[in-house]
Amino acid sequence: QVQLVESGGGLVQAGGSLRLSCAASGSIFSINGMGWYRQAPGKQRELVAAITSGGSTNYADSVKGRFTISRDNAKNTVYLQMNSLKPEDTAVYYCNAAAIVGATYRYLEVWGQGTLVTVSS
Repeated sequence: QVQLVESGGGLVQAGGSLRLSCAASGSIFSINGMGWYRQAPGKQRELVAAITSGGSTNYADSVKGRFTISRDNAKNTVYLQMNSLKPEDTAVYYCNAAAIVGATYRYLEVWGQGTLVTVSS
């Protein structure tokens, strides 16, 4: 199987920055798209940013110009640099990956356990 482990969440004041990391491990043949989603209390989970294996990126309108997604394919790791944070960015952030499992070459969508980001005003 494939596991995702996130790190980097925490409490930050408005205007501050945080960097989230998500490392994939396990029986990995390859990882295609990777992304970050978030879920605020009482709201549905939403896409924040996504990146393909080739480096093409996609962002939610609400974070464009403030957040940057990147990945290190050699380390099977995706990052989310979050700048100019706002209280409305407060949420649990989840990592997501579309993986091809080694040996079986089966497609598997994997989610991390989530990391809490709290932005105080």
